[in-house]
Amino acid sequence: MATRVSYPLEIKMKAIEMRLARVPVKEVMEQLGIRNKTQLKTWMRWYRKGEVHRLEQPVGKQYSYGKGPEHSSELEKVKAENRFLKQQLDLPKKVQGTGKEVEPEVAVAWIESIRDEVTVSEACRWIGIARATYYRWKAAPKTERTDATVEKIRGLCIHHKFRYGYRKITALLRAEQRMNHKRVQRIMQREGLQCRVRMKKRKVTGQSAHLAENLLKRQFHAEAPLQKLVTDITYLPFGGKMLYFSSILDLYNGEIVAYSIADKQDTSLVLDTLNQLPKRTNMLLHSDQGSVYTSQAYQAAVKGKGITMSMSRKGTPADHAPIESFHSTLKSETFYLEDLICTTTAIVVQTVRDYINYYNSIRIQTKLNNQSPVDYRRLVA
Repeated sequence: MATRVSYPLEIKMKAIEMRLARVPVKEVMEQLGIRNKTQLKTWMRWYRKGEVHRLEQPVGKQYSYGKGPEHSSELEKVKAENRFLKQQLDLPKKVQGTGKEVEPEVAVAWIESIRDEVTVSEACRWIGIARATYYRWKAAPKTERTDATVEKIRGLCIHHKFRYGYRKITALLRAEQRMNHKRVQRIMQREGLQCRVRMKKRKVTGQSAHLAENLLKRQFHAEAPLQKLVTDITYLPFGGKMLYFSSILDLYNGEIVAYSIADKQDTSLVLDTLNQLPKRTNMLLHSDQGSVYTSQAYQAAVKGKGITMSMSRKGTPADHAPIESFHSTLKSETFYLEDLICTTTAIVVQTVRDYINYYNSIRIQTKLNNQSPVDYRRLVA
C-alpha cells in the first residue's frame, strides 16, 4: 500500500502562490517535490473557496471530516471569507466586456486557464453562466477566424480559376497555418467553391417506368407449387466473356422453374426466363427494381400471364434472399469448388445447366426432409 505524504503548510502555500503566478504545474511539482498533481489541484480548490484552514489538517482528515476544524482565530476566518468574496468579485471582471454581458470567447479562455484549479461548474457559477452554456460557447466556431479563412479559401480558388479541389487548397493553406482538410471541404461546399474541372458526372436515372408494391414482405413460405416465385440476375464472369444468368425460384420447394443465360443483361433475357412459366392465376412473382423488371415490355408480359408482380425496396437484397442464396450456392459448388475461374464460355453454360439439373433432381435439402426439390414436389402431389 502506498504511503501517504504529508506536506508542511509552507509548501502548500508556496505551491498556491506559484500557481497564482501562472507557474506550470509540472515545474511547481519539481521545485517543491510534490508527487501528485491532484493534491495541487485540491489545494487550489480549497484556496479559491476560502477554505485555507483545510491546508492545516493532517493527512486523510481533510477528506474524512469535510471542512475539518474551525479557523485558528476569528481574524483568520474573516480573512478567508474576504479572500473568497474578492475572488468572486474580481475574477468575473476579467471575462466581462464593455457592457454587462459576458463575452463568450473571453469566458471560455479564462475557464480553460483555471481548469487545473477549479471545476468547470464552479467557474461557471462564479461568472453567472450555465455549465451547458460554457460547452456551447466552446464548441461554437470562432466567427472572425472563420470569416478570414473563408475569404482566404475564396481568394485561392479564384486565383487558380477553380482548378483546385479541397485537397490542393488545404495544401496551400498549410504552408501558412494548421488546417484540417475536412474543414476546407465543408467551407468550399457551403460557399460553392468546388473544383470546376472534371466534375463528377451523375447518371440521371429518373423514376422507374413501372414500380410494384412489396407484396412478398419476406414471407418466403408457400403452401403450394408456383404460388410464390422470386427472380433475379447474377453475373457469370468465368468464361471468355461476361455472361448473365437469370433464374426464377419456387419458394414452395426451392426448385428452379425457369432460367436463361445470355451475354447481355437486357429485357430479352428476363422475358425469355418469364416465358418459360405456365399461364395461371394466383401466382406472385417477386423481383428487385432493376430496369429490366420495371420496363414496359416486361410488365406487359407479366400481366399477359396473369401474374401479380411484387418488388423489393431499393438497396434491400434481403427482400429476395432465397434467390440470392441460390446464386451464391451455384457459384460456390461449381466454379469456386472446381476452380473454374478462367475457362471457356461453352464450359460455363454447360456447368450451369448440369448443376441446375443436379440441384432440382438430386441435391437433397434439410428443410425438405432431406429430399430434392423435385422429389418433394412429387411426394406432396
